[in-house]
Amino acid sequence: MAIDPDYLLNIDLPEVRQPVGPQEYALYALSVGLGQDPMDERQLRYVGGFESVDPFPSIPVVLGHPGFWLSDPKTGVDAVRLVHGEQGMTIHAPCPASGTVVGKTRVTGLVDKGEGRGALLYWEKELRDGDTGTLLATTRSTVFLRGDGGFGGSAGPVKTPHSMPETEPDFTFDGAVRPEQALLYRWQGDDNPLHRTPSVAAKAGFERPILHGLCTFGMASHALLATLCDYDASRFRGIDLRFSAVVFPGETLRTEIWRDGSFRTRVLERDKVVIDNGILDYA
Repeated sequence: MAIDPDYLLNIDLPEVRQPVGPQEYALYALSVGLGQDPMDERQLRYVGGFESVDPFPSIPVVLGHPGFWLSDPKTGVDAVRLVHGEQGMTIHAPCPASGTVVGKTRVTGLVDKGEGRGALLYWEKELRDGDTGTLLATTRSTVFLRGDGGFGGSAGPVKTPHSMPETEPDFTFDGAVRPEQALLYRWQGDDNPLHRTPSVAAKAGFERPILHGLCTFGMASHALLATLCDYDASRFRGIDLRFSAVVFPGETLRTEIWRDGSFRTRVLERDKVVIDNGILDYA
C-alpha cells in the first residue's frame, strides 16, 4: 500500500489529555539516564530525591504524545523501516507541578525524496496546560520514511540544519546508556517494537533493538542542562537537532558542546556521531 499524501497531510489526530505530577516527571528523568549518580543532588531534584520533583526540560516531547500512529495501515507507511530524523522544541512556559496537560499533533509537511530514497514527514505538537489553556511548549519532529518514496509528492521544502562551529568544543559530557534503557523508555509513549523486539529489529536491518531517538534526545538535553544551564531548567528555552545514526543500549554517549549552544553527540565505542547540527537556545 502506497502513501496517500492527501490523507497524511489532512489527518486529524485526536487531542491527548495526560495527568502529570511527581511520578510522571521522575520516571521520565530516570528513563533518559538521570540519577545514575545518587550523590549528585542537582540530578536528584528531577528524579524524586527530595520532597518535590522538578519537571525535566525536555519532557514536553513525550507529554500528550499521540502514540505510534504511523503504524495504522491507513497511513500507507512502512512503519518497520521509519526512523526519527530530526527533533526540536520551544518552551513557552514551565509545566505545572501537577495537573493535566493536553497535546494536539498535526502534520505540517510531507516531502517525496523519490523512488528508493524515501520520504520526510514533518509534524508539530502544541502542549497546553489542561486547566488554564496556557501554551507550554511547541515540539517539532521529522520522520524519515525509508521505504516510502516515489509516491508523486512534493520535493520540498526541506528543513535547513544548523551549521556547526569549526573550532574544538568548549565542553564534553559523557553519559552511559543502560542496557535496559529502551525497555524503560518505551513507557514514555513510544511502543515501536523496533526498540524492544529483536525479531522486529532484525527485519528493519539492525543487529539488535535500538534506542529511541527521543531517549537519545533526552540524554543530550541532560548534557546541555548540566554544562550550559547549571541544572537550572528555567534557562533551557529551546532546542533543535538532527539524528545521524542509531544508538544501541549499553553504549556510551559523549556530547560535545560549544558556548553558543551548538552541540553534537557521538557513541564512544564506535566513534560515531549520532546527533549532529544541534543548537540550544538558553539564557
